[in-house]
Amino acid sequence: MADDDKESKTEAPSAKRLQDAMDKGQFPRAPEITLVLMLAAALGAFSLTINTATRDITGLATHIFSSLGSIRLDLDTTPTQIYESIIVVAKVALPILGACLLGVLLAGGIQSGFNLTPGVLGFKMENLDISQGLQRLWSKSTLVHAGVDLLKTIAIALILWTAARSLVQDPLFSAPVEASYLGVYLDRATMAFLGRLIFALGVIASISYWYEFLKSRSDMKMSRQELKDEHKQTEGDGLVKGAMRRMARRLMQKQMLAQVPTADVVVTNPTHYAVALRYERGKDQAPIVLAKGENQFARRIKALAAEHGVPMVENRPVARMLYALGRVDEPIPGELYQAVAEILAVVYRSHRYYFYQLKARRAAMGSKPKSKRQGPAVRSPKSGLSSQPSDLGTPDRTSNGTLSEAA
Repeated sequence: MADDDKESKTEAPSAKRLQDAMDKGQFPRAPEITLVLMLAAALGAFSLTINTATRDITGLATHIFSSLGSIRLDLDTTPTQIYESIIVVAKVALPILGACLLGVLLAGGIQSGFNLTPGVLGFKMENLDISQGLQRLWSKSTLVHAGVDLLKTIAIALILWTAARSLVQDPLFSAPVEASYLGVYLDRATMAFLGRLIFALGVIASISYWYEFLKSRSDMKMSRQELKDEHKQTEGDGLVKGAMRRMARRLMQKQMLAQVPTADVVVTNPTHYAVALRYERGKDQAPIVLAKGENQFARRIKALAAEHGVPMVENRPVARMLYALGRVDEPIPGELYQAVAEILAVVYRSHRYYFYQLKARRAAMGSKPKSKRQGPAVRSPKSGLSSQPSDLGTPDRTSNGTLSEAA
């Protein structure tokens, strides 16, 4: 069963799965990287502080050996001497220890992507499971780690052997030298040994991390069903979201249809588009789009407008522009002010009795609050007044009471 599940997981892990694993501390880690960076930091700190450390240690040794016969060991002098020795040792050791700590933190940040992983600190009950512990003990990963440890042992042995062969050829072992040469020899031997060790461990760390990275990606692979389930959890079920969009659209259409009886005019295409407009003098600075629709919903708007006697004007280019650019409950775009002013002028002149009834209808139904965005007042192109229709000629009346486009 486990093999079947593993065979079905053929897809690369998703970004969410990788992030969840990172939060739990399940990211590829190679202890050798920490060791390499720690040794490199220690070597760097040692090379920078070697002169100061040598001077401090030499001064302390000279002081001790020069006054060895006169030093009094009692309760008054001993604490002072110990304190001075501790200060010297601390000045030498603290920079190296601080560099090692910085190397450890840098290694952890590099492997974790410098992300906080609090899941690593949590207690996990599966760590106490003996059966899982035995499985991990005889797993492929354990064998790989054993091989890496063997490589480290061989590398350290080879480095010690090659370093010893080169160092024993130093004049220190074959000719008399000054005492100060001993410090130079130790410095050179330390640098040579640590440099070779860091290089060898760096190669081993790269191999180990490459294996851990591939193993981590393989363990986190997902099946197609898991990808689908995760997509539903993050993006939501497509059927549910579609139903919610349809419900929101129906609610919006219901609200738009409720405002059609209070419109000043409905501009039509005549069959494909319908846009209902309102313009109340003293309240609206520009005509407001109350409702708009195409095809079937446009026919519903026109049917409701005809039922309540709302004037309808056929103007194909204006209807298309209003539908494309206009937003419900907001003023019309500025480029349509003149065209809409001409339409309103015709309607105001030919349907005076309707607008007399419209005031009472709006008072009864409650007019819509003032729109959020306002534009300049729409003025008739000929009269220059926002409250009086312009003299555009009398439009032709159709049999169903609607108005055709003004000539």
